[in-house]
Amino acid sequence: MGRAAIGHLRKLPSKRWQARFTYPDGVRRSKTFETKSRADAWLSGQRTDVERGVWKPQDFEGSESVSFEAFTERWLKNRKVKGRALKPRTLAGYRDLLTRFIYPDFANKALHTIERDDVERWYDRTAVDTPTYRAKAYSLLRTILHNAVEDGHLALNPARIRGAGQTERLHIVRPATGEELDKLTASMPPRYRLLIQLAAWCALRYGELTELRRNDIDTVEGVIRVRRAVSLVNGEFIVDTPKSAAGVRNVAIPPHLLPLVREHLLAHTAPGEDGLLFPSRNDPKEHLRQSSLTRVYYPAREKAARPDLRFHDLRHTGAVYAAQAGATPAELMGRLGHSTVGAAMRYQHAAQGRDAVIAARLSDRYEAEHPKPEKGSSSA
Repeated sequence: MGRAAIGHLRKLPSKRWQARFTYPDGVRRSKTFETKSRADAWLSGQRTDVERGVWKPQDFEGSESVSFEAFTERWLKNRKVKGRALKPRTLAGYRDLLTRFIYPDFANKALHTIERDDVERWYDRTAVDTPTYRAKAYSLLRTILHNAVEDGHLALNPARIRGAGQTERLHIVRPATGEELDKLTASMPPRYRLLIQLAAWCALRYGELTELRRNDIDTVEGVIRVRRAVSLVNGEFIVDTPKSAAGVRNVAIPPHLLPLVREHLLAHTAPGEDGLLFPSRNDPKEHLRQSSLTRVYYPAREKAARPDLRFHDLRHTGAVYAAQAGATPAELMGRLGHSTVGAAMRYQHAAQGRDAVIAARLSDRYEAEHPKPEKGSSSA
């Protein structure tokens, strides 16, 4: 059975109109006209010829039969999310999915020939034993094919497997209790204790924490200014803006942490105003690798009787602590640097006036769990 014929118009920078028509043979051909009405009339004529079975592929300016890989490489180059180019780490993740799971089946396939059966056969045998990768690869393929539809290469998106882009959460996060957090911190080398505390009480991401500099910390106002994040891409550290626009934020430090912050600045931060707060142990100018932290973090979490507690779970712990301290959803989004469609900046502004109050309540929780001995009392 022949494919459905598809026609599109687009206005060129020259103010002329280009008519593009994808014929039943799957090849897209185009002609340029001085006016939109003439271009539209030509498209109508092509549809009529196809319906009558008398069309002939001739007298065209050009034809396009684009491979999936060629289209995808252009898509990667031009892809923007909320007006921003892809982050290096995101781009590296996409390339990993393409190389390992998608290109082996689709790289050399003409884009216009990809059908629903092709996608379903690919899905049935791809990354079956790793459902998270399978869902991510399918989501990426579906997004690319959606853009192919928008560009006129396909009539319908052939990636239409209900629920294939979702996966069940296998790791259920259980926040650390105050006692567990204390044991975890005490079991870490002194140079990393503040890292644990800020990850939990300030709910910062690992990449945000390890890019913090001395001049990002204001101990007078009690604020951390999150302006950058670092990621490791293909063995190279890449410093960029945080994960989203809302990630650029000021985070109030719970007052009970300020003595530890000041102590860390004196003892463990790299020299200079631009010195890293948590530098590599071997080179103060180098960022701390997560693999290096893991070597001491894993034994520490065992000592805290929380072998399930991933480092990122400390951020989840901080979110729970802040919610329990009375943070509204908007305040919580602002503190965590989360964003939703059209609301990132609104959430951030909503949090600014209350973040110090939330931080103080976090310290109230800490003080309640660590009562000071009464005056005049003595231990036996």
